Amino acid sequence: MALLSVLLKILRGPSIWDVFMELMLFLGPIWVAVVVGVVVGWAWKPKWVNLGREKLSSLMSTEESSFGFSSLCSSVPSLNQLKMQLPSCISWISDYGVCKDAFGGAGEEMTPGPSTPLKSNYSGAHLEREKSLAVTGEDLEHLCKVVEEKDGGPAWIKMMERSTPNMSYQAWRRDTETGPPQYRSRTVYEDATPELLRDFFWDDEFRAKWDDMLIHANTLEECPTTGTMVVHWTRKFPFFCSDREYIIGRRIWESERSYYCVTKGIPCSTVPRRDKPRRVDLYYSSWFIRAAESKRDGRLTACEVILFHHEDMGIPWEIAKLGVRQGMWGTVKKIEAGVRAYKKERASDAPLSRSAHMAQINTKINADYLRSLENTSESSEAEADSSLEKPSGRGIPKFVVIGGAVALAFTLDRGLLTKAVIFGVARRFAKIGRGLQ
Repeated sequence: MALLSVLLKILRGPSIWDVFMELMLFLGPIWVAVVVGVVVGWAWKPKWVNLGREKLSSLMSTEESSFGFSSLCSSVPSLNQLKMQLPSCISWISDYGVCKDAFGGAGEEMTPGPSTPLKSNYSGAHLEREKSLAVTGEDLEHLCKVVEEKDGGPAWIKMMERSTPNMSYQAWRRDTETGPPQYRSRTVYEDATPELLRDFFWDDEFRAKWDDMLIHANTLEECPTTGTMVVHWTRKFPFFCSDREYIIGRRIWESERSYYCVTKGIPCSTVPRRDKPRRVDLYYSSWFIRAAESKRDGRLTACEVILFHHEDMGIPWEIAKLGVRQGMWGTVKKIEAGVRAYKKERASDAPLSRSAHMAQINTKINADYLRSLENTSESSEAEADSSLEKPSGRGIPKFVVIGGAVALAFTLDRGLLTKAVIFGVARRFAKIGRGLQ
């Protein structure tokens, strides 16, 4: 009521100018109170705000860093930020797989775990070297999440389920709010090993024999320790579209003959952009490969490949979805024919191509590490959910609100700006603060 009476007195002023001046004097402290409230609220911000900001800054620094293996990152997050974002065993991957001599130690098994200590005297340089790779432990973490369907994305919608005597195939799609459609597929190849499929998808030289869309492929950089590669592709598109080029970083992790194969588009300053072919920046295509039971006799003589794929080709997404749906099964059969041809070529003891040789250089991880990664992901999601349900563990302290109101009242008391109005606003903010507790 005090606020209403003050407003009525203002509006009854003798002239418009007097009303305007009184309104300015009346609203000025309210805006000051709003600014003070914002500053105080940010000072007592909840923990999830810091977590989100640190993750965003880490992603930004990762994208802006160089992809070359010989250069270090220009901007590396602090050790505490990395500890929050990844389990400690991620750091062990970088320490062991990257920070040994450039041509030594490849292929040896690591046994990281959540209790493994991080040695401060060398971890900083090792983390920088890991970050300088085109594909890092963060990409492995993301692939593990999508394999387990714990990445927090929309639900998958089933598109197709078909089979032949030598193969079974299932496909799903999901639409995100801001990005292109995402696809997930599960293919089981009879009479095939995980190692055969791993090499098949990595072998760019042989890919040209079965993938008629691939015009050109060459390797820009490679790491003989981790097997990480940067490759340049040019792919042929239909006549109404120009060709597309891709700069792809890729790397493989292995755990007990299960393979996590990550390929993604990365920034590249050494290959200049051109009008044609058009470069595809947003590209993600990764596989999880492992042995599977045969539908014939139940033995582990088949191979399961779970693929996750999305890219922004510069085509309207609805048109792209229609094209994918129409050509999906034909592409799957073409890949299956390529796998059979590749199996025959490998059986003939033909020499390995360079890219197939690089596919056999993997970063080895054990099952304990994967379980710790899954547990860390679940605990992080639970903590984030609880933080969202209760944004702050404490409201704005009452003495801060009352003290600020007293100072404001005795400083800006002039004209019709009464102390009653100031304390009325303070009481309202105090109620809001109590409601957040």
